[in-house]
Amino acid sequence: MKQALIVLIAALVIALPFVFHRPPPQGEWRPGDPELIIVTPHNEAIRQEFAEAFSVWHQKRYGKPVRIDWRVIGGTTEIMRYLAAEYAASAKRFVRAQGLGWPANGTEIIFSRNAPSDAPSEEALWQAFRASDSPDEISCQMDVFFGGGEYDHQKAQRQGLTVPAWGTNAPPVGLFEDAHGRVLIPQAVNGEAWRGAAFYGTVLSAFGICYNKDRLADLGIADPPHTWEDLADERYFGYLGLTDPTKSGSVAKAFEMLVHAQCAKAVNAAGFDRETISAYEAAIRNAKLAHGKLPEGVPQVYQDAIEQGWLNGVSLLRRIGANALYFSDSSSKTPVDVSMGVVAAGIAIDFMGRFQSEMSTPPGQEPVMVYVNPEAGSSMTADPISLLRGAPSRELGVRFIEFVLGEDGQRLWNYKAGAPGGPRRFALRRLPIRSDFYPSADPALQAVVETRREHLSDPLWQPDTDAYHLAEAFRYEPRWTTSHFGIQRDLVRCMCMDSAEEMKAAWRVILRNGGPAANPEAMKHFEALPDFPLPLTWESAITGYTKVPRMDILREWTAFFRRQYRLAEQAANKN
Repeated sequence: MKQALIVLIAALVIALPFVFHRPPPQGEWRPGDPELIIVTPHNEAIRQEFAEAFSVWHQKRYGKPVRIDWRVIGGTTEIMRYLAAEYAASAKRFVRAQGLGWPANGTEIIFSRNAPSDAPSEEALWQAFRASDSPDEISCQMDVFFGGGEYDHQKAQRQGLTVPAWGTNAPPVGLFEDAHGRVLIPQAVNGEAWRGAAFYGTVLSAFGICYNKDRLADLGIADPPHTWEDLADERYFGYLGLTDPTKSGSVAKAFEMLVHAQCAKAVNAAGFDRETISAYEAAIRNAKLAHGKLPEGVPQVYQDAIEQGWLNGVSLLRRIGANALYFSDSSSKTPVDVSMGVVAAGIAIDFMGRFQSEMSTPPGQEPVMVYVNPEAGSSMTADPISLLRGAPSRELGVRFIEFVLGEDGQRLWNYKAGAPGGPRRFALRRLPIRSDFYPSADPALQAVVETRREHLSDPLWQPDTDAYHLAEAFRYEPRWTTSHFGIQRDLVRCMCMDSAEEMKAAWRVILRNGGPAANPEAMKHFEALPDFPLPLTWESAITGYTKVPRMDILREWTAFFRRQYRLAEQAANKN
């Protein structure tokens, strides 16, 4: 009897899932329905909301739901390395299958910006790669690259990893302009590119500072940080949270903003206003001279100010890095740790800072964690979307791009969870890129803006969250820091991370013995810059260091900084 009862219970347990199983609701994805493969650094909340909303959107328009196969490799840096490796391997297989040879520098040739004009065989290889857009020829076997910074999407476009979504045709009306020619997504704003031939900004980001009010009080800091320079204050030693810029393209962009702001400060201090700067930079672009060379009419003192500003920015990065408790692999860790009081402050992407501030605030109470945009410290940058070369589901990929850029996709970024047309579960708290979400002097656009107001998670009509207003407050001059983007990543790694033990030991002794001003000899060693293969300057970072193997640079720089920090510690101890 007991055995029979056990068998009966076991049978019921096995049968329960079948008894209560419901047939899938009409419209739910089934094997055989369309499937899209997307590589992305976006978090799970974004992935869930866009996958569900796109499937519903696609079924309404094309009769079938869509399943998205998300490929989450890591940050944008890891994605770019993976894509480059996959395309190089695919191109090599394709070329050899045609009975052609693959030269030792084949990868360098196909990824170069322009076709080699002095070697016919290399030019033919470059042309063959750029002419292929079939999954049966050259492909990474994924369809769309969604998210990450403009720098990496620009690089993917230059290398030929991505292709124009609509080929030689114009994009559909209603994406970049409406039927009356009103601009919905500009090509560029104040020096920042928001879309190009093969990448299209979908959402906007700025970079700033998050801080914990209680922790600041513990440290005796009465004035919260509101500039990048504030984070170099010695009272933050061991209480800052930062992210590894070699793992996160977004954080690398934040560090670039910090350096760029120092360039602007130096140029302004030298007496050059925005109008003059724009005129000089236009003259330099039109002259098309070698890097750092100036056309007639642009004074050397202007260029000297830029270069000094860059050095000031590097110095500021080092002092902030010396104050850091850690450099995390994840950009989301810092705002979480700030909200919990693990660190007092840190550098954060705007939406992560705002989101964590909201999530950590008990109902009816004032937030303990605050996010601020630093004064004149950050431009408004776009997170783009791109169609990958040789996409297996090219047409479906284009439809996803159109969905993300259109009203249905844009509403997901900042509508409240559960609002009509908004996300179902998660308020994403990000800034849509389309202008018809922000205040406008055009009555027709403003009327659309008013219909959205009650559904928004953030007051996009207010100056501190109006992305277009914020974009006008910071003029980005690409020549100043864009070409230095990659080298600055490696510089921070060697200067602040791989030599962190020596750097912090030196900084601790310097602070204990009166600070930088009281230790000039120690600071001379502490702030030294490497001289391999030549002294590091704004100009040599581009003209010299990019010609040296990266691993050689990392090894030599790390050894240099460790040595200098040990000398700085010894000098401070003698003081």
